[in-house]
Amino acid sequence: MWELYVFSFLAGLFAANALPHLVKGGTGQRFQTPFGKNSSAIVNVLWGWANALLAVIFLHFSHPWPHAYRASVTFVLAALVMLVVNALIFSRGVKHSK
Repeated sequence: MWELYVFSFLAGLFAANALPHLVKGGTGQRFQTPFGKNSSAIVNVLWGWANALLAVIFLHFSHPWPHAYRASVTFVLAALVMLVVNALIFSRGVKHSK
């Protein structure tokens, strides 16, 4: 049963982390990745794709179907955690125009 929680949580983290990189890269914008603060759009697409792939792999190994509700709640909570962390990290140093 521990696999359900651990792998569903990891799937949620990676799925949520894939979103900003896929969006920024897919729209041709530079964005920070672990490879640099000003990574190219291609690097962001590849990084986002790798995160999405890892999310699918972790979700597969969590075997969510017998306990779909538990897996879904764990996935969504992990995604929320990652999105809040991303918001905190990516908003540092951003200058807002008035």
